[in-house]
Amino acid sequence: MFIDSVNLTVSSGKGGPGCVAFRREKFVLNGGPNGGDGGRGGDIVFRCENNTHTLSAFHKNMHIKADNGAPGLGSNMAGKSGAKKVVIVPPGTQILDAENGDVLADMLEDGQEILLLKGGKGGLGNTHFKSSTNQRPTYAQPGEKGETKAIKLELKLIADVGLVGFPNVGKSTLISTVSNARPEIANYEFTTLTPKLGKVDIGDFESFIMADIPGIIGGASEGRGLGIQFLRHIERTKILLFMIDLASYRDMQEQYETLKSEVKAFSEKLSESRFAIALTRADIVEPDAINESVKGFIEMLGLEPSGYSELDFDTNLPFYIQSTPEKELGYDMNKPYFIAPISSATHKNIDALKHALFDLVQADRRR
Repeated sequence: MFIDSVNLTVSSGKGGPGCVAFRREKFVLNGGPNGGDGGRGGDIVFRCENNTHTLSAFHKNMHIKADNGAPGLGSNMAGKSGAKKVVIVPPGTQILDAENGDVLADMLEDGQEILLLKGGKGGLGNTHFKSSTNQRPTYAQPGEKGETKAIKLELKLIADVGLVGFPNVGKSTLISTVSNARPEIANYEFTTLTPKLGKVDIGDFESFIMADIPGIIGGASEGRGLGIQFLRHIERTKILLFMIDLASYRDMQEQYETLKSEVKAFSEKLSESRFAIALTRADIVEPDAINESVKGFIEMLGLEPSGYSELDFDTNLPFYIQSTPEKELGYDMNKPYFIAPISSATHKNIDALKHALFDLVQADRRR
């Protein structure tokens, strides 16, 4: 079960009470107080680990508690401290304050740990309270209470490239073609119900991570369809690949403008991400019609055709890529880095797409 948002209550351990005790031994007169201190309560610690990918482990565990400290003992023996509770979360998990929504921690890297709640201190035993005027103290401190906090965990997948498109546009087919991800693929809308991550290999030593989310429809930012609840999974991606269906009943311009507006309505920052455009299902459209469609699409975007190099990776199937790079990022980030008709079914322009996306990822990593 894929779960990406849960509400939890976490409680650190209570400190153990101090002990009231007196030394009682044969031949030892007036041994005095020797009550030990209580043990410290256990802490609540969050740790990020790569071997977990969802928040489903918390589905039925809504209150997480650390152990309490043990009471102090006689002979000045301190009580045992409570064991800390280590909560394992996947990379990309944000810990939010459930009351005000503040971000308490952002777990991004494998092995990262944060101390969320400290356990209560153990109480002092009666040996601490002896004095010249009080040689037989009969009291000790109780342990301090632990802390309790209501939190919300939200998982935002970490990927280099996020796929954005209408339902049944070919996102799942593409990610299954270029990566190790194996999402469900079928000829109906909303086949993808949960986000998927895939590793795209470039040669033997290079790779990048691609994320596929459920399809976006008009009004998604207002709660329609499935896309809005999963848009946060591409919020961390620096590069968006807009996928436009060449064979759809929806006009190409309508698809593009709807996707851009829904992304912008969800997050202004996300809408400013670097992006590229893939025109899918090129295998069922005539090559001449594809060329006309792509040229018309470039004009619709208000782009100068001279600003793009037309590379012919596959016969009669061009690949338009920026030919006037900027110095800082290697391209003009306000325009699509490339516009390419592709076919995941016949692998048309797929290798070119992988390498162009990797160039984009590399430019981002060098920033």
